[in-house]
Amino acid sequence: MREIVLDTETTGLEPKDGHRLVEIGCVELDNHVPTGKILHIYLNPERDVPAEAEAVHGLSTKFLKDKPLFAEIYTELLDFVDGAKLVIHNAEFDIKFLNAELATVGHPGFKLKEAIDTLKIAREKFPGSPANLDALCRRFGIDNSSREYHGALLDSELLAEVYLELLGGRQHGLGLSAQGDSATGLENAAISQHSARQRAPREPRSFPVSAEEAAAHDALLTKLTDPIWKEVS
Repeated sequence: MREIVLDTETTGLEPKDGHRLVEIGCVELDNHVPTGKILHIYLNPERDVPAEAEAVHGLSTKFLKDKPLFAEIYTELLDFVDGAKLVIHNAEFDIKFLNAELATVGHPGFKLKEAIDTLKIAREKFPGSPANLDALCRRFGIDNSSREYHGALLDSELLAEVYLELLGGRQHGLGLSAQGDSATGLENAAISQHSARQRAPREPRSFPVSAEEAAAHDALLTKLTDPIWKEVS
């Protein structure tokens, strides 16, 4: 199963207010395992980057001025994600920006309901606890010390690890369960063999008394006063 973990950075919170994409980062997963294939694009938003947005992602108007326009790279993005399920933290935010950009080039965009939203998964799994990416990295012991700013590619890479943990841990999808089943099978076989040995009938054992042992026993009896077992023997 092919999935694309995706993140974006923008000039603001709402495309309806004229805000645009400035960065897209994608990480490919195959059966929940990173393949090493990524897509990372900076974009010229054709407008200024507000100071509050730059404080979040560190991307300035000057830095983005010579970067490609969305219309120049959208086919590359669509080719990369083609046929894959999107995995996004707070999918509604990213998809509304992606779809706003895609609308400018006449593309119908992505369907929100088809994306996997890790924010919703985290809130359902840990109700009442912080569910932002930093909090989830701390919860799962994922090193995010290099995250001085929000960055689309870095956040996608971190989210890929978080997503794996949300699915049940690092052994998910890696074939370790099969290995565990094999080990359990060997253990059960050993127990069964042990039980079979315990149930198997044994040949009766004979412990004959030697003449010397019989004489010693008789000598002991003569020293006792009216031993009952002497009559029996």
